[in-house]
Order: sequence, then C-alpha cells, then structure tokens
Amino acid sequence: MSEVVLPAGELERLREENRKLRKINAALIDRVERSSDMAGNAFSMFETAISLEAMVRERTLQLEEALAKLAEANADLGAAHATADAARMRLRDAIDSINEGFVLFDAEDRLVLFNEAYLGFWPELAGHVREGMSFDAIARLAAAHHRPVGQDRWVSDRLARHSVAQGGHVQALADGRWVQINELRTSEGGIVGIYTDITEVKAEDARDRARELAERNIVLQATLDTLSEGVCLFDAEGRVAAWNEALQRLLELPEDWAQEWGSHGALAGWCRDRLGMADGGCLDWGADRSELVGAGERRFEIRSNAMERGGQVIGFTDVTDMLRAQAALRETAQTLERRVTERTAELEAEVAERREIEAQLREAKIVAEKANLSKTSFLAAASHDLLQPLNAARLFVAALGDRRLALPTRALVNQTSTALDSVEDLLEALLEISRLDAGAIQPEITDFRIDRLLDTLRTEFAPMARSSGLTLTVETLKAETLAQGPVWVRSDIRLLRRILQNFLSNALRYTQRGSVRVGCVETARAIRISVTDSGPGIAPDKQQLIFEEFRRLDTRSAGKGLGLAIVRRASDMLRHEVTLESAPGQGATFSITVPKGEPVVEEGEGGGSARSDRSMRGLAVLVIDNERAIQTGMSTLLGGWGCAVTAAAGFDEAAARFAGGRMPDVILVDYHLNDGETGDSVIERLHRHFGHAVPAVMISADRGEELKAKLDGWGIPLLGKPVKPAQLRALLRTMLK
Repeated sequence: MSEVVLPAGELERLREENRKLRKINAALIDRVERSSDMAGNAFSMFETAISLEAMVRERTLQLEEALAKLAEANADLGAAHATADAARMRLRDAIDSINEGFVLFDAEDRLVLFNEAYLGFWPELAGHVREGMSFDAIARLAAAHHRPVGQDRWVSDRLARHSVAQGGHVQALADGRWVQINELRTSEGGIVGIYTDITEVKAEDARDRARELAERNIVLQATLDTLSEGVCLFDAEGRVAAWNEALQRLLELPEDWAQEWGSHGALAGWCRDRLGMADGGCLDWGADRSELVGAGERRFEIRSNAMERGGQVIGFTDVTDMLRAQAALRETAQTLERRVTERTAELEAEVAERREIEAQLREAKIVAEKANLSKTSFLAAASHDLLQPLNAARLFVAALGDRRLALPTRALVNQTSTALDSVEDLLEALLEISRLDAGAIQPEITDFRIDRLLDTLRTEFAPMARSSGLTLTVETLKAETLAQGPVWVRSDIRLLRRILQNFLSNALRYTQRGSVRVGCVETARAIRISVTDSGPGIAPDKQQLIFEEFRRLDTRSAGKGLGLAIVRRASDMLRHEVTLESAPGQGATFSITVPKGEPVVEEGEGGGSARSDRSMRGLAVLVIDNERAIQTGMSTLLGGWGCAVTAAAGFDEAAARFAGGRMPDVILVDYHLNDGETGDSVIERLHRHFGHAVPAVMISADRGEELKAKLDGWGIPLLGKPVKPAQLRALLRTMLK
C-alpha cells in the first residue's frame, strides 16, 4: 500500500483536532471519577461513562472518514501531477523535433519554453539564455553580442515589433543569414514565436532578380537595336552604359569608340567638332530638351532627357529625307490648291446646273405625289358610290337565293353572285393597294398567338381546297415547342392575315392536283411561315415580275394579279422578309419571317358559359340608308329570314316611324347619309329618343382606320360594303344571344 502524502497544513490541523479530543476524553473520565467519589452513585457514573464513550466513538469515525477522503484527494493530485509532467515532456519533445525555432513567453513577457533550434540562431547565447528571462533582457543580450549598426535603435525596434505581435517580419543576422520571425498573442496574454531560416530563399530570390535583370538588359539592347533612331545611354558618371547600331551608323562612329573614348563629353565633342552640329545646348550634360540641328547637308532631331537617378539619354534622328519630303509635299499642295481652285470654279457651274435639275425633279415629285394622293382620294371618295349599287345587287341576289327557284333561274342567280364576288374582290384589292401606296394604312403592331391565326386560315380555306380536290395541311410547330406553351409573334395581325390569305389563295388557285401545305419553322428570334404547293412552279426570271400589279403567269386563272402586289407592299410596311423558292414543275414556296413576341394576358381567358341562340323570326330591325335600292334589298333579305323590317333614310324618318314608346331590337345604319348626316350621330340621337341603348351595326364602304377605331371605342361592330349576307346573319345572331 502506497503512503498517503498530505499537505503540511492539513496534517497539522488533524493532529490538533486529535489532541483536543483526547484532552476532552480525559477530562470527562476524570469528572466521572470525581463525581462517583462525591456522590457515591455508581450507577449514575456508569451511564455517564457510556454516553461519553459513544460520543468519542462517533467523533473518531468522522476523523477516519476525513482522513480517507484526504488520502483519495492526495492520490488524484499525484496522478494529475504525473499526467502534467508527461504532457510537458511530450510538448518539449514535439517542439524540439521541429526545424523552426520555437519560443514561448508568458503574460509578463518571461521566457517559458524554447527549443534547440531557437538557440541555433544565436549559438553564442546558448549559455546565457534560461527560463524566466524577460524578452527585453534577451534582446539586449543579442545586441551586445552582435553589435548591429544603431544598436539602441535596433533594440527599440525589436521590442516594438515584439509588443505588437501581429504577424511576421524578416531580420538579417550578423553572420549573413536571414530569419523570418512570426509572433502571435496566446489566449493567456503571452507571446509565441516561430523563427524560420530563409537564407536559401533570399539567395534564390537574389539569383532570380539577377537573371531577370540580365534578361531585361538583353531585351533592352534588342529593342534599341530595332530602332531606326540612334540612342545612347550614359550613367551618373557620364560613362556609356548602352547604345545601338543606329547611333554608330548615323554619327559615323568608329567600331571601338565605346572602349576608347566612351563618355558623354567625347560623344558631344565628336558631334560638334567632327560632324559640325551647331546645337543650342541640347548636347550638354543634364540637358532635358529637344532640338533640330544641322550638320552640313544633313539635319538631325536631337532629344536629350536627364534621368531622375543621374545619367542621361540622348536620341538622334536623321530627318533630312523627311524635311525634303515635306518640302515636296508643300510644293505639291500648292499645285493641288491651284488645281482645286480651278476645279471649284468648274464645279460651281455644275452645281448650279444640278440644282436647277433637282428643283425640276422636286417639282415633278410633288406633282407625282399630288397625282397619287388625288388617285387615292378619288378611289376613297368613289368607293362609296361604287360599292352602293354593288351592295344593293348582292342583297337582291342573296334574297333571290333564299327563295325557291327553277334550276335555270338558280344557275343564273349563282352566276350573278359569282360575278359580283369578282367585282367586289377587284374593287377591294384596288382600294387596298391605293391605301397602302398613300400610307392610309398604318400598322398596329401587337403580340398575338400564331397558332390561332393559322387555325382561322385552316377553317377559311378548307372548303375551297376540298372543292378543288386538293389536300390542305396546316402545321403549326413541333410538339416539343408547344409543350413549352403557345408561340407568340409581333406584327399587325390584320396585315399578316392578309398576306397569308393571298399566299393560300394563289396556291389553291394555281394548283391543279396534289396538296398545299402551311408550315412553321422557329429560329432564335423569329418564326418563318411558309406556304408550299405542288403547282406548276415559277421560272427564276419570272419570280420578281409576279409581285407587280396585274401580273399573271397563267391567264386561264380567275385571279386579278393583285394579291402578290398587296403582299409586297404590306410586307415592306411591316419590315417582314418575304422569299420565294420555286422551279418549273416543282411547285412553289412563299415564306414570310415574323419576329417573336412576348406572351400577354388575354381578356376573357378561361371562357364562360355559352348562352343559347334565339330565333330571328319576328325580330324588329330598323334599316337606315339613303339609297332606296339598299332599303329594298335589305328589307327583302331580312324579311326572308323572318324579321320585321322598317326602313328609313335618316333620323327624322326613323324617329317618326318609332314613336309612342316603340323601339326596334336592332339598328342597321349606313355611315354616309344625306345632307352630311352620319350613322354614328343617328345612333346617338336614337338612343336619346328611345331613352335606351339599342344594339346597332354600322355599314359603310369607308375602310379607314379612323372610323374603325372610333366605332371600336363605342362598341359598335362595322360591316364593310358590299354586305355578305352570311356575315350579317352571323353577326345578328351573335349580338342577340
């Protein structure tokens, strides 16, 4: 059993307590004995003795427990001392094993721990450095042995760096070595330092700098040798440090001039005495200027620059040829100036003649523009008068078509309807070309979905393709593109629809058998829409002619030769590229490239519940038109549909026919009426007359955007003349749902 070692103070306290207990025990026994002698009560003394013995035994047990705990604590303390000693030995072994010098100072800047590598930086101090020394004493001891220049300043600088202890610095030793010192604060306020020998690194840096300097000198010399200018560099003592071959050639220096008399004074004397340069001090030592100097028949530009650290650079440029060239150029310039003066006089006469011609051209252009505007104004003004009888004829033909007729009569009616369609198409094409030429149509650029436009075209042209025995295929985009959502384009939907309608009309008209296909190809920024047919094709020399007015390659066709002329004007207005790919016997492909658009939120998306249609029988319709033939034709057509028709020529007549609280279900009104009265003003006055807004439809031959925009703002639909009965019937049903 190992001996328990107690601290001296604790052992002395326990001995004192034991002594007191023995003394108390003896006093109690003595008192008992004296009491028994006095009182003579033996039994009472016996009870007292037993009580005292129990108390002594209890205190003795407490003392033994305290001694056991003390022994256990002493054992733990011994184990902790052993562990600390082992850790200290391992730490010392660890720091002794590293190559860098290691040193540790406590919070009072006293030396706590260091290794042999630390003493290796100052071997002469090995016998003097010991634990407990202050850093100040160690620094002064090192300064006393190495005696650096400015010893006191060196010590104060080292103490200042040590007190900061925020990183590393490099220090040179007296024996030529270099040491990097890194010092940092510990958590207890001490300082730990790492000393690394970087002598070899510094030597390698010096060698690298020397190599770099040599390479720079080589590059400098090579650069100087490539210059056409003669350059000479002198050091601070006026000796030649560098020069190039151009200097030796320009100044006609001997081969060994740098070895024999390579100084600034010698070179300046050579230039002045041998070459006869009459400089104004540019060749003097320390001069910092440039000067043009003559040397016989030659001329030199001398540039002298003084360097900041002493020395001088002098450059020589032979400008003899350049000055001669400048003189020749001045002479040439004077000759050219005389010629320019002479030519200017000639050009002034030509300019006056051209101005007269330009004035005549401008006048001719103004006349042409006025003629074009007159043509457009005439067509716009005449369109109403042209389309009025056509509209009446169409209404009468439509009314006849709704009746039961003999087959020969029905055939005549159908032929009449076809003839009216041709006249209407021709008038509409002429009016559209006129409006495009006059700029009356302005594009309304919006973003819209291309698939919806193509679906509309498929529905519109499918019956025409079936009647011609052709296969019509309308392809939108690939499935993977549609999976990302519908494709939007940016254009004028009305003009783009017109272009594609003309493409499809021509393809179906000129294709006798096979198919017509509409395809879409998506690029990075645009959608290319093409219409391909299996028709006879177009020869290359005819492909540009077909875009002119009234050009038809197949005279057997019923076309007017205006569709592609409209396409060319509309595409130029929209700035959409139109291309044609075709060869005789291989069909044709007409394409237009439309830029991509941005998706927009469409009003009414999600749809709504469809309301049921109602019969038109008994529908009260008010027809307002200043032409009696139109009134009669419209009454005949609507009456055949079961409507109750009332016709009037203007507001006064309409108000007289609907008095006493009566009002129609719908109003059909022409825009241009008698005495300057217009359809919009009639609708507004009738609404006030009825005290209620009655659904109305405007009918007009005016296709201007201004009227369309005005009616769109009022929510009034517009039908163009001549009115198509099917279109009118569909519109009425839609309004009355």
